[in-house]
Amino acid sequence: AWPPAPGSRPSGLGVLGAGPTPRAPHSSLAVAPAFTAFPRLCSARYSLALVLHFSLFVVYSLRVNLSIAIVAMTNGQSSVLSPPVDASKFCLLQAPVYDWSAKTQGVILSAFFYGYLFSQLLGGYWSGMFGGKLVLGYGLLATSALTLLTPLAAGLGVAYLIGLQALLGMAEGVIFPAQYTLWAKWAPPLERSRLMNLAEAGCTFGTFVTFPVAGIICQYLGWPYVFYIFGGIGCVWCVFWFLLVYEDPACHPCISAGEKEYIVSSLANQGSSHGRSLPLLAMIKSLPLWAISVAYFCNDWLFYTLLTSMPTYMNDVLHFDIRENGLLSALPYVGNWLGTIVSGLLADFLLSKHMFSTATVRKLFSVLGMMLPAVSLVAMSYVACDYTAAVVFLTLSMTVISMCGAGFNINQIDIAPRYAGFLLGVTNTFGTVSGIIAPTADLLTGWRNVFFVSAALNLFGLLFYVTFGSGTIQDWAREDTALQ
Repeated sequence: AWPPAPGSRPSGLGVLGAGPTPRAPHSSLAVAPAFTAFPRLCSARYSLALVLHFSLFVVYSLRVNLSIAIVAMTNGQSSVLSPPVDASKFCLLQAPVYDWSAKTQGVILSAFFYGYLFSQLLGGYWSGMFGGKLVLGYGLLATSALTLLTPLAAGLGVAYLIGLQALLGMAEGVIFPAQYTLWAKWAPPLERSRLMNLAEAGCTFGTFVTFPVAGIICQYLGWPYVFYIFGGIGCVWCVFWFLLVYEDPACHPCISAGEKEYIVSSLANQGSSHGRSLPLLAMIKSLPLWAISVAYFCNDWLFYTLLTSMPTYMNDVLHFDIRENGLLSALPYVGNWLGTIVSGLLADFLLSKHMFSTATVRKLFSVLGMMLPAVSLVAMSYVACDYTAAVVFLTLSMTVISMCGAGFNINQIDIAPRYAGFLLGVTNTFGTVSGIIAPTADLLTGWRNVFFVSAALNLFGLLFYVTFGSGTIQDWAREDTALQ
């Protein structure tokens, strides 16, 4: 990605006169050159991370805008997935209002995830064939264009809106697998955690910003403009995406020779993209891949419980509407955003010092990101009516769960970089299924059961991953094996 930061040196001169890439003794991981210890944002790979950060910011803005606008679309009668703003007081301008029941609204909102579930594997396969840049760019463009059609679909009828939401999910479902395909070509092993987590942090940032901004747009312009503005921003951003992003370092016209040599040499043993062929039978038999998939399913079950059920629990059981307090509603998102970035930096620090193996680092951060939220969730069910303690536990859970971003979340690229996009599609499919079937409850005892099940499932996923997870490239993922 390009251009460099203002005031930076031209890339043709290199960065701080970096020399040849040294290697650590008794290690297969290339050591980052001296200039990457405190990487400048003008480097191509960190520019790519920033572009992806804002791309995923846009992606999540497009994902959550309906859950905000639907409150105004139904005249504030929604009881599902309401935003942390009182949207029922908004939309002062005339805009259509629909008589949708809570059940109908739930079907509308869930339609996205059924489409999203369908396209994960396709996105991973296509990105391996055609490149992550094209698949991600066209996926984002399609998502943005379909978002612009949301007011029209709502006016035509519920069935049209449900169909549009399913198409939106399909379009967005290819984006994350394509991102992993890009990182397999751009992220050196010792920088994967920080680069990928910096990009992924855009998801939380987009959610955090979209909630209040969409409410303000709805207040002054009407709910249709939520879709027009965010959809328009997405279309414009796609232009920057296609102009700034390159498929791999060899294609980048402005990357320094030192950076290109460092990236290419550090990724030399992982092979090229898979093309049309996939070792599906070997993947099915792979315990390390199953370990990641089980961890995704179990952890996303807990994550979606926190994300979708917690406002209802706070309101119905603790009689405290977290949406009434902007600071408290923001804390979990701010904590998750910061935790994602910091955990990536810390994981790469441990790897660069050769203190632990890749597998150990991934498992360590998975333990922190899965065990502590499980404990917090159980503790939350025993705080009675102390909503302050509940908010503390919620914020702690959302912050610490971000450490999984340096754990099993990116382990696909460690065990099979050639198939990273497709494997992300596999594991993310497991996570999406758990989000669809995760339970809710009404009474305090029912909520306690929900929390206990989520915590127990999370701990099972952690145990399975720690037992069978790996940090080395699998035999079936090596190019020489695939050619035999």
